Amino acid sequence: MNQILSKKQLSADVYEMVVEAPLVARARKAGQFIILQIDTDWGERIPLTIADADAEKGTITIVFQSVGATTLKLAIKEPGDCVENILGPLGNPTHIEKFGTVLCVGGGIGVAPLYPIVQAMKTAGNKVIVIIGARSKELVIFEERMRNYADELIIVTDDGSYGKKALVTEPLKEFCAASPKPDMSVAIGPPVMMKFCEKTTAEFNVPILVSLNTIMIDGTGMCGGCRVTVGGETKFVCVDGPEFDGHKVDFDNMMLRMRAFKEREDTDHHQCHIELEAVK
Repeated sequence: MNQILSKKQLSADVYEMVVEAPLVARARKAGQFIILQIDTDWGERIPLTIADADAEKGTITIVFQSVGATTLKLAIKEPGDCVENILGPLGNPTHIEKFGTVLCVGGGIGVAPLYPIVQAMKTAGNKVIVIIGARSKELVIFEERMRNYADELIIVTDDGSYGKKALVTEPLKEFCAASPKPDMSVAIGPPVMMKFCEKTTAEFNVPILVSLNTIMIDGTGMCGGCRVTVGGETKFVCVDGPEFDGHKVDFDNMMLRMRAFKEREDTDHHQCHIELEAVK
């Protein structure tokens, strides 16, 4: 049992929780995720990226959006309640080294999993520039935490209610076109955002790492739901990733597959039954 120590609502349907998980907290690295199960009796298991951790306190921080059956149940839990099972850390850690100048771009809730990467890149001795994008001011998250590590922080919003009215690709292009250009870039956010970040960086021959964690389902490679094409080869995000060379990802194919059941998910608050069916 993993006790919830704190809960904060970051926006209308986005929550941050600090949960006891000492073994995970000590072992985790930037870019890795956990599998969380709220209920016993074969409750749904969902993957969530670790947004932060404190090895001394034995805690991890998770940030999630209440859109499906399990995240809706998780959202109504309060400090003192427990999460039945947490498994991790899983996935391949982010490749961290001293590149020089690293551009880190986060969109929406993707800013949360970007945070440990920003921490690690800065600790490795890089100059780190962070671009945060959101639809409006109310949806900007982790701003102050990013300021603690970023050498420069740019905020853009779709409606201009905070920072600059622009998409993240506008400042991204400005930095890529500068001399000297960035040595590495990282993007985490909606697939369409990552797609256009990839196109922008490709124009200037800047490497880009993208995290495809949002399309994971069971997180162990059994379901095939996170199948993607990378460099012409089939990969599974949960076991081969979740991060890949963005210039090799077939975003169009990935987004086509993601839309296949969107109508059902929106109306039914779908809960995955893959594990339930497997044990029958």
